[in-house]
Order: sequence, then structure tokens, then C-alpha cells
Amino acid sequence: MNKILVTGAVGQIGSELTLALRERYGRENVIAAGHRTPPSDALLQSGPCITLDVTQRAQLDAAIVKYGVDTIYHMAAVLSAVGEQKPHVCWDVNINGLYNVLEAAREFKLARVICPSSIAVFGPETPRVNTPQETVLRPTTMYGVTKVTGELLCNYYVWRFGVDVRGLRYPGVISSETLPGGGTTDYAVEIFYEAIRHKKYTCFLREDTVLPMIYMPDVTRGTIGLAEADASRLRHHADFNMAGFSFAPRDLAAEIRKHIPEFTISYAPDFRQAIADSWPMSIDDSAAREEWGWYPEYDLATMTADMLAKLQRRYEEGKL
Repeated sequence: MNKILVTGAVGQIGSELTLALRERYGRENVIAAGHRTPPSDALLQSGPCITLDVTQRAQLDAAIVKYGVDTIYHMAAVLSAVGEQKPHVCWDVNINGLYNVLEAAREFKLARVICPSSIAVFGPETPRVNTPQETVLRPTTMYGVTKVTGELLCNYYVWRFGVDVRGLRYPGVISSETLPGGGTTDYAVEIFYEAIRHKKYTCFLREDTVLPMIYMPDVTRGTIGLAEADASRLRHHADFNMAGFSFAPRDLAAEIRKHIPEFTISYAPDFRQAIADSWPMSIDDSAAREEWGWYPEYDLATMTADMLAKLQRRYEEGKL
């Protein structure tokens, strides 16, 4: 990997992944591509940034040629909650954008494409506890439909054209650096901001809604780890289960109260509850552990302590 293009680089995962990639491969070797949201100062100051709409193939090709790209981390996507509000946009970005990336990888003979999937590929008929690597994929959201389709499309390009495509089924992602972007697990980020600012939070899921989550440092480390893994060890390609730890809103609230005793939480479930109820409660990620050595470093307690410490510091500096 000599020149890396990160699509969706201004999103929740893309922004931090881009910075981690620049630290690892050199700031000028990682091009941050976003669509509408302006890049942060950290992205602008640490390396090249461009505007790119992945649904426009000509823009993608031009970036590959201009920068000599040989690897794409394709993070551009419309997430679950927004996808239910704008299903046609979700399909266009998540499928047509992915198709453009895969076709570009095939035609330009790129070294590698990293295209994450999601636990949204699972549905009500999927076993919800310790969800297997190989299982029923019958989601009930447009986002989930696009992710199942995307996994199949990526694997097809591996088998049919020999494109090295790799991907992870991300659980809910918790980040201390960027705000959430319209997902069903967003409460697990919002709750920290509200705990520090107002000492209270109203959750849009039931208190007992257990979902698998992961902390951003583990996301970036795991994603880069898969990208760098020895291809000869991989029996799976674009659909690795990935797990961090599972909890319900009441569990996270209790952990926060260990640091902020006066914190209170209330519950007002909305349309996202039905989405959450169709997703797993815990994930079997043994394939990722066996094939490329994945393991999480953070659990609920260590993640909560780290999140609160980082956000409290920014709050005291007037940056939150």
C-alpha cells in the first residue's frame, strides 16, 4: 500500500481512520475524500483532502489517476436511521458507490479495497446471541439490505476478478472525536456528551436493549490489521464478524454514574427501537480471531473511563 484513498473520510469512522493511516503510512500518502461535510482542521492540516462523490465514477477515476492510488478504504455510506428516512439515497450511495469503487479497482488493478459491512446484515431470523459467522442474512432495513448486497458484490469481485477486497461487520461504534452520523447505536455516543454537559440523557432505545459495540481505537486498529493481514490465511473476505463488547443503555448509564454520580437517564423509544430489536445482542468473531489475529483491547469499563476523560478535557477547554 503506497497511496491510499479514503472515501467517506469526514465521517465518524473515516475521519479517525484517516489520521491513523497517515500516522502509519505518511501524511502525503493518504488522501481524505469527502462529499458534503467539510473536513475537520485535523484532516486538513495533516494531509491532502479532496471533494469526491462516490456515485460519480469519473470523479473516482480522476482521483485514482491524479494521486496514483493503489488502495481504497471505502468508508462512504448512508447509515441505518438515515437510510430508513431516505432509502433511495441509501441504495444509491451504498450500492452504486460501491460498484464504482470495485469496478475502478478491477480496471486500475488496485492492490486492495477495504469495504466495511455492518451487523445490520442480520435480521429477526438470525440467532441474536453469539451470532455466527455463517448464518441467516435477512435484514429489515434498507441499510441492512445494502450491506448484504455489498458483501455479496465484494465477494463476487474476489472470486470472479481476483480483486483483493476485505471487510468487517462493524458493531455499533463509539468515538470520542466525532459525532454520530445517523445510526441506531448513536445513543452510545450522545449519552457521554449529555452526561458531561447536562448530567442527564433521554435515550431513544429501551433500557434493556443489548447491542454489540466497539470503541473507535479498536475499530481503526482492527481495520488496518485486516488490511495488512496475510492473504493466504484468509478464508473469508468481505464479511468478517467483529466484536468488542455488548451492553444495554442501563448498563452504560450505570458505568457513567461511577464517574458522574448525579447522572440520570430516561427512555423514550422511537422508530430505531424496531431496528435494534432485529440486530444481534452479541457476536461470534472467532473467524477474525483465527484468520488474522483480531482481538479487542477495550471493554465497557475502560471505554467509559477513556471517553469521559477525553470529553471532559475538551469541555473544560470550551471545545465541546
